[in-house]
Amino acid sequence: MASSRLIRVFPFLDWLSDYDLHKLKSDLVAGITVALVLVPQSMAYAQLAGLPAYYGLYASFLPPMVAALFGSSRRLATGPVAVVSIMTATALEPLATAGSAEFIGYAVLLAFLVGLFQLALGVLKLGLVVNLLSHPVIVGFTNAAALVIGSSQIARLLGIQVDSADHWLETMVRLGRAAFTYIHWPSLG
Repeated sequence: MASSRLIRVFPFLDWLSDYDLHKLKSDLVAGITVALVLVPQSMAYAQLAGLPAYYGLYASFLPPMVAALFGSSRRLATGPVAVVSIMTATALEPLATAGSAEFIGYAVLLAFLVGLFQLALGVLKLGLVVNLLSHPVIVGFTNAAALVIGSSQIARLLGIQVDSADHWLETMVRLGRAAFTYIHWPSLG
């Protein structure tokens, strides 16, 4: 009974004793491949969140290690994602300037609080609430997230500076005006 509770808290104790050393080479190649992809990706996500790029490195190596040891799924990808980066930037922009020490402090506090909430929800077994979300809600959220992420990068793509407005549509109007202001019309022919 005590060992089953221990294994539920530390799942790696169960699979570590049965680990086949012949799979070590394949697992190392897989780990290195994930690391090579995750490093630049997480640095981009950090910048998307308004943080210095090196903060993405912290977010890229710690969550997968913790998930590998304490997670119950072998197929779950753990680490930074674009939606969370955008939500972090959006939540903290009214409080501090992106990239400032104050902004970074708020981001660390936000990450800590979100982690506490996730831990509490896991302990209380409230993850099943996600099963109540309908497929159209999830598809709508995914599509809206893609639009928000894509549109948030248009100014960087065009190389122009635009101040964010209170509403997304107003920001897009400002972006359009700035784009037409900075266009060098003779270059377009």
